[in-house]
Amino acid sequence: MVRSVWKGPFVDGYLLRKAEKHQASGRNDIIKIWSRRSTILPQFVGTTFGVYNGRKFIPVLVTEAMVGHKFGEFSPTRTFTGHAADKKAKRA
Repeated sequence: MVRSVWKGPFVDGYLLRKAEKHQASGRNDIIKIWSRRSTILPQFVGTTFGVYNGRKFIPVLVTEAMVGHKFGEFSPTRTFTGHAADKKAKRA
């Protein structure tokens, strides 16, 4: 379901504060975040976030093409190992 336009994009408050503080410092380290539901804003472009996928932090370098998407889209939570039928056909 789409969020109302008048509400604006959802971003956790702590995430905005962390990004502003990081950009002001000028350092180039990874910002660890757990908020996969937050929307990527234009202020985040050029910043690297470590998005938690339930097991580890996946580094995500934000580009202009990512603006408007959610952080969770760039940090997969499941590992695809292939189809069982493909493995059987390969052995034979």
